[in-house]
Amino acid sequence: MNILFVADPLEEFKPYKDTTFSMMREAQRRGHRIAACEPRHISWRSGDKVRSHVREITLTGTLDDWFMQSHESVRALLEFDAVIMRKDPPFDSEYFYATHLLEQAEREGARVFNKPACLRDHPEKLAIMEFAQFVSPTLVTRDAQEVTRFHAQHQEIILKPLDGMGGMGIFRVGADGLNLGSIIETLNHHGATTIMVQRFVPEIAQGDKRVLVIGGKPVPFSLARIPQGSEIRGNLAAGGKGVAQALSARDLEIANALGPVLAGRGLLLVGLDVIGDYLTEINVTSPTCFQEITQQTGFDVPAMFLDALEAAL
Repeated sequence: MNILFVADPLEEFKPYKDTTFSMMREAQRRGHRIAACEPRHISWRSGDKVRSHVREITLTGTLDDWFMQSHESVRALLEFDAVIMRKDPPFDSEYFYATHLLEQAEREGARVFNKPACLRDHPEKLAIMEFAQFVSPTLVTRDAQEVTRFHAQHQEIILKPLDGMGGMGIFRVGADGLNLGSIIETLNHHGATTIMVQRFVPEIAQGDKRVLVIGGKPVPFSLARIPQGSEIRGNLAAGGKGVAQALSARDLEIANALGPVLAGRGLLLVGLDVIGDYLTEINVTSPTCFQEITQQTGFDVPAMFLDALEAAL
């Protein structure tokens, strides 16, 4: 196969932990050809196809100078057997526009994973609303008074922006309500911005579990991202420690309920975030943790992904 990865600049990859790198490495091991581009390189002109400036690369097998570029060209996306959208968040206006360009490429015959329309339809925090039976008490609102009432009911809460990533902008407020008003103003910009509020789940001390679902089926191990020190955030980007562990019965229940539904919509790879027994996010843009799980358990997550990709084509 000839596979195009739409991603961040190759020079910014951290190959010792990067999930997209692990996908590329497994693809090359199987004899597939690899190319890469950034969303900013994709364009469309009336009367023509969606095209991109692409870099055809070969992995060197080392972590330093990890790729060699063999060729650069402008190519139609439909010329590739698969286009893998792996641009990291934030899901901003440019990401949104990129999904429309990729969807036009689909209409022309390209095969894009995850499906661009599904990337738009499943915002990573709000997507949990569809599966409320697995979610802890949650409020989505702009209204400061609603947040105050929610706090009065649940006493200990988490507040977060809908467009945050890597644990950015997450606040915990205890029963005393200290600084609640100021935090609400900071996050909702005096009622201009919608935020999410959730009852605090104390099991965060055991980790914010990333449960990967590939082709509708769960990877048998999660990566529990455990907060360190006085932090409440387990995100690896916020200093959390990643510990791989077998899925619990509840993890499996959630993954088996959501996996076939999301896969049927065109989401080949999904990352479910689970704290204790509760689903907190559904990550669809560029789920990570392949390398950490593989290194700690021996289960080959990139191979499972390539198996699912090949089966989908």
